Amino acid sequence: MWAQSRSQEDLLEEEMATPFSILAWRISWTEETGRLQSLGWQRVGHDQATKHKHTPELLNTQALLEAVLECICCRRPRQLHSRNVTEATQTLDGVLEQRLTPVIVLATLIAAFGSSFQYGYNVATINSPSEFMKDFYNYTYYDRVGEYMNEFYLTLLWSVTVSMFPFGGFLGSLMVGRLVNNLGRKGTLLFNNIFSIVPALLMGFSDLAKSFEMIIVARVLVGICAGLSSNVVPMYLGELAPKNWRGALGVVPQLFITIGILVAQIFGLRSLLANEEGWPILLGLTGIPAVLQLLFLPFFPESPRYLLIQKKDEEAAKRALRRLRGWHDVDAEIEEILEEDRAEKAAGFISVLKLFKMRSLRWQVISIIVLMAGQQLSGVNAIYYYADQIYLSAGVKEDDVQYVTAGTGAVNVLITVCAIFVVELMGRRFLLLLGFSVCFTACCVLTGALAMQDVISWMPYVSIACVISYVIGHALGPSPIPALLVTEIFLQSSRPAAYMVAGTVHWLSNFTVGLVFPFIQVGLGAYSFVIFAVVCLLTTVYIFLIIPETKSKTFVEINQIFIKMNKVPGVHPEKRS
Repeated sequence: MWAQSRSQEDLLEEEMATPFSILAWRISWTEETGRLQSLGWQRVGHDQATKHKHTPELLNTQALLEAVLECICCRRPRQLHSRNVTEATQTLDGVLEQRLTPVIVLATLIAAFGSSFQYGYNVATINSPSEFMKDFYNYTYYDRVGEYMNEFYLTLLWSVTVSMFPFGGFLGSLMVGRLVNNLGRKGTLLFNNIFSIVPALLMGFSDLAKSFEMIIVARVLVGICAGLSSNVVPMYLGELAPKNWRGALGVVPQLFITIGILVAQIFGLRSLLANEEGWPILLGLTGIPAVLQLLFLPFFPESPRYLLIQKKDEEAAKRALRRLRGWHDVDAEIEEILEEDRAEKAAGFISVLKLFKMRSLRWQVISIIVLMAGQQLSGVNAIYYYADQIYLSAGVKEDDVQYVTAGTGAVNVLITVCAIFVVELMGRRFLLLLGFSVCFTACCVLTGALAMQDVISWMPYVSIACVISYVIGHALGPSPIPALLVTEIFLQSSRPAAYMVAGTVHWLSNFTVGLVFPFIQVGLGAYSFVIFAVVCLLTTVYIFLIIPETKSKTFVEINQIFIKMNKVPGVHPEKRS
């Protein structure tokens, strides 16, 4: 048996020469241990194992386990000896629990496509057919009263239509806390589909019904959908993911937002749906992802943290974790969640008002406000607003601007994909610093380029380079990372209230920029981007001084960092008697 074990170890040393071999062994080990457990195998000491009726198989498996651990962890041979199997398996369990399983991948894709995609789609879908929709408003008004709207009333009505989306987003953010606590994370996402399917029908049939009021109401409802999804999807995925995949999965919602924007830009080409007959279809397509999510998401687990901490259902939490991890023994992760629960046991339910009063959460609250405000006030919407004029000034034909805009959207998607792969390598803090620094530089150079483009012939091309650079910088850090950090820097009891604060700041800032920027543009012209450059600079300084790195840390470990920053003795000392 000794010779057989040694030959297995030698064989493994050769086979584990590449990362792909290691991954294959992780998967095969999961299947092997599952089979052995069905035979009654227990993780016990070697002396106890020799008394088991399956002694030969168990001893052979122990040698196999030791060899695998040597290859994965040490990558060098070491003499096999009798030692406690539990000690060996703890390391392998940690490796297995952190792998990405098909259940997690599919749950991520369905949640992000069914919710985050709609956010991006509805941000961009109304831009392309705007002239046709204004004509519809005017003709409908004429059919009712026998005269056309004056220019001021038409502009006001269109502004209301556009602004109802961020207003709905604000309302959706206020609903987050109560819904996720009562319905759960998955349950809230399923409920949220109401706010997509109903407005899709309203917008799709508004032309037939001759009612622009249906569009305005629908914009409020899809705004609520976006406000809920922009908060709940990162929360849901952050609580499903193993800690070493939490960053990558946390960026996926932003990826689907950018994909939604790109799809809306492509479908919004005049040759496709941005025309007199096609615009109701363009607006109504937002209901399709919601229907698909409603069909498939029920088959995936609820957040184990929600089930264990808030519902107090340990068996349901274990079942969810086993499906998510693809591994039967989830006791260690259950204990980690219980440790988080014990750490904040005295806190109870934390409302938004309590969130602002608690000294132990002071820097966390300040941080999410700064990051969310910085994300929106850094000028991302203004850049897209100004982009068409920049492309025209560079000599792009008016009919071709739509294709260049779609190209910019494709760059946004590509860089967000890159962010998924580098967020666990470079860390959240680095990507935030890099992203805001690039945006600051792009705003400064763009200001100079716009001021001199009538003097120097090649300056419009510099402006285009600044727009693309800004999009790249924002897609790397400022767009995807803030929502991820809200999940990471708050524990379970305070997370819903934190998302309500973050969402409120996000949508109010979004609404403010949309409302104020046209006036800033009229007053300052090319120098309006100086304001955004200052916001980017101040946010960068704050991140450098305050925001810690959260990569590969548990929620409790991250909270310990903030305990020191807040200069308090425990998680929620205010609540302890």
